[in-house]
Amino acid sequence: MLQLWTNCIFLLACCRGLGLGSPNRCDEVRKVFQLRQIGPHQSLPLSPRPGSDLQVCTSRNLTCCTKKMEEKYQVAARRDVQGLLQTSSSGLKLLISRNVAAFQEIFEVLMRQAENHTNALLQDSYRSMADQAAGPVRELLTDIGLFLLGSELSVDDVVQRFFDALFPLVYSRLINPGLSDASPGHAECVRSSSRELRPFGAAPGFLADQISRSGVSGKLLIQALHLGIEVINTTDHLQLSRECRRALLKMHYCPHCQGLTQSKPCMGYCLNVMRGCLASMAEIDAHWREFVHSLEGLSARMQGPQDLEQVLLGVHTLLRDAIRHAQRNGPQLSAQVHKLCGPPSRKPALSVSIQRGGGSGGGRDSIPLRAPVRAPGDSLAVRRRDFLNSLRHYRTFYGGLADQLCVSELTSSDGLSCWNGTDLVKSYTLRVVGNGIKAQSTNPEVKVKEADPLINQIIDKLKHVNQLLQGKTIPKLGSLDQIETGSGDAEGHYSGDCDDEDGCGGSGGGELKRKASRGSKTSPDVTGDHKHHHYHHHHPPAHGSEAEGQSRGLRLTGAIWVLALPCLHVFLAV
Repeated sequence: MLQLWTNCIFLLACCRGLGLGSPNRCDEVRKVFQLRQIGPHQSLPLSPRPGSDLQVCTSRNLTCCTKKMEEKYQVAARRDVQGLLQTSSSGLKLLISRNVAAFQEIFEVLMRQAENHTNALLQDSYRSMADQAAGPVRELLTDIGLFLLGSELSVDDVVQRFFDALFPLVYSRLINPGLSDASPGHAECVRSSSRELRPFGAAPGFLADQISRSGVSGKLLIQALHLGIEVINTTDHLQLSRECRRALLKMHYCPHCQGLTQSKPCMGYCLNVMRGCLASMAEIDAHWREFVHSLEGLSARMQGPQDLEQVLLGVHTLLRDAIRHAQRNGPQLSAQVHKLCGPPSRKPALSVSIQRGGGSGGGRDSIPLRAPVRAPGDSLAVRRRDFLNSLRHYRTFYGGLADQLCVSELTSSDGLSCWNGTDLVKSYTLRVVGNGIKAQSTNPEVKVKEADPLINQIIDKLKHVNQLLQGKTIPKLGSLDQIETGSGDAEGHYSGDCDDEDGCGGSGGGELKRKASRGSKTSPDVTGDHKHHHYHHHHPPAHGSEAEGQSRGLRLTGAIWVLALPCLHVFLAV
């Protein structure tokens, strides 16, 4: 009997030393559960319990988790990863959105400068008609600006409408300066005869062609960048599959059920889980690389005749040439107008002082106009160059996204042990698969059935815009609606399956959004197969051997309680 008492005292001491049976055994789990705001803590167990009701975090040992906790952990794991996705893409999204705004602002500045140049030319060389021509000039450049920003306008119609409005002014002020203001009917007749008489020669067609070519390139640049933002918004809010959510739960929070709240997943294990979850996103990689390359090609073509800045700031020069052409052919035009519209009413000619510079237009029109002083960084070409230099760093973003998250966020590099999905180990020994849908057929951690439908849609849009950017498909001038871009950030448009208990109502950012300062890092071009990863230097538990001791303690739980049964009989007998 004395020997039995001695054994019981020894076993109780061992149990107390291991922390088993203590009401404080799950304190650390409760503490982390509350700190990460995973859910209410009132129903959390105070001590380890059997986990027969668990579906994912199953274990032969006692556990600090309940079924409700497991459900909350699954929502938290998905929220954390979606927060990491949004943080990782934030730098790319900010780069594109800022430059969309910058390009649009440059377009507006160019419109104002072109209007100022043109009005300055008219005031300096054709003052008698300058004030009345200011309205058509403003309308012309406003319509061009609307075209660049997405309006479905015909550039040919816009330009021809401008020259139609200009002809009566040139006819009555420059070709026949002694004519009084014509009656509304006669002025309308002169205006309507412009397309038949072609008083400005080839200038209207040349200007329309230049604006169309350079404008379509500028318009396509803006719409392509809007599609880039849509791609990012779609992947930021993509609904993860059921298999992925379970795998994330197992990787992130199942260790907590065993008291290993500070453990990190093994590198190979993390790669398998994340490459499985992001397999559809990896399919974007080739098309995104082509997208960046195609934008570079478009930028290279936006020079010379397609240099929008050069075209817009040269409108006043082309207008001057058009007016000169009409003046040179003044007698013939007068005869043709007289034949079509009849003679206009006359008033005495205006005094020379009022007509200064308005007779032939040749007195001061040779004086070059000064362009407004602009900072070097305001140039459209400079802005495109700087933007593309930055965008190149993100060309492998979707191909290396899973690897980037594992390397930079999810695993650790300063420990000796890591979590492999069931226990703490020295290294992960299963095969590590590659990126993309096809590579997931042998993934031991996540079953991937097929590509996500939303990803397929966004890939189709990328294919189409890449064709446009490369000039393989020539859109109707003034219409690029085939791209059908949108904001893409409506969080209700989720794909994949979703359980009610998973709380699919929102995407959230999770507490991991505090790592936003790391989100601007470019994605590493890590796309190898990693078939022989062990990474035993990358996966620590929080407290080294302490965590291993906890794990061993849990495995010994059943055996120790069996040994302690005789002690209970002794106590009852007493």
